[in-house]
Amino acid sequence: MENFTFNSFTVQLEGLKVSKYSMYPVFLFFFFSYLFIMITNVGIVVLIFIDKSLHQPMYLLFCNLPVNDIVGNSIMMPRLLSDILQPPTEHFISYYCIECVVQAFTSHIFGTCCHTVLMIMAFDRYVAICNPLRYAAIMTNKMVIKLTVSAWGVALVLIGILLGLTIRLNRCRTLISNPFCDNASLFKLSCESVFINNAYGLTFTVVLLTSSIGSMVLTYTKITVVCLTSKNKSLNSKALKTCSTHLSVYLVVFLCGMLIIMLHRFPQYSDYRKVAAIVFHIIPGCLNPVIYGVQSKEIRKFLSRFFQTRKVLPSL
Repeated sequence: MENFTFNSFTVQLEGLKVSKYSMYPVFLFFFFSYLFIMITNVGIVVLIFIDKSLHQPMYLLFCNLPVNDIVGNSIMMPRLLSDILQPPTEHFISYYCIECVVQAFTSHIFGTCCHTVLMIMAFDRYVAICNPLRYAAIMTNKMVIKLTVSAWGVALVLIGILLGLTIRLNRCRTLISNPFCDNASLFKLSCESVFINNAYGLTFTVVLLTSSIGSMVLTYTKITVVCLTSKNKSLNSKALKTCSTHLSVYLVVFLCGMLIIMLHRFPQYSDYRKVAAIVFHIIPGCLNPVIYGVQSKEIRKFLSRFFQTRKVLPSL
């Protein structure tokens, strides 16, 4: 299955092991999941853009999540859907020309931004609940832009270095044992020492998760203290709604990511790891707009007005 010519411009994806009987059900499941992700996330972005009542820091920062879901799934899912309907011997992908390296880059940007965006959203919730009188002065449009740029900028720089260290390696293999390209799969194609890649990747993962978990623990500890010491029922109710939404999204991302990390330690469960890697893209992309759509009073009001208008128009 492996070709030992050096630096081949084409590599082969192992893909999912799907029987001919389950091929179409699996394809339809992923297709409708992708369709749902695109419709709901694009809808959320458009809704926030056109409705001025949603031009608030909380929603503008949240808007980064659906954008991340759209980009991350648009690069990965179409190729996955195509490969499901093809035999494994035809799962070839170009290494450089847009496809494999870009796919790996965007998949890691997706995973990193899930954490960095949720971190800046946690800061917004902290200011809103712990410093409500100074919220407008702190969370200005300029601050929202700074937080957004920092969330994406940190991800772009860190992943740029990660993939840069991998691209420099010579390759002596062409088989990627994954349904899509990622950094670990790419540097495993090399017969050179990958110590630097492993060291940087491990350091990057530890720093990202430590920063992410640390910011959540610190933020929610302070918010909990404020809520317990405050007798303001309105503030506590608002804190419960907004924080439960944010924490739910974070736990979904965290648990999906940890599942992949744990399965990497068990090569015998490689098929489960492949499914977990796809699930990491699908589940947050499906749940994020649903969780925020259900919890957000402003979004529910907009959708209610929209559907009421649609009902009235035909009667006219």
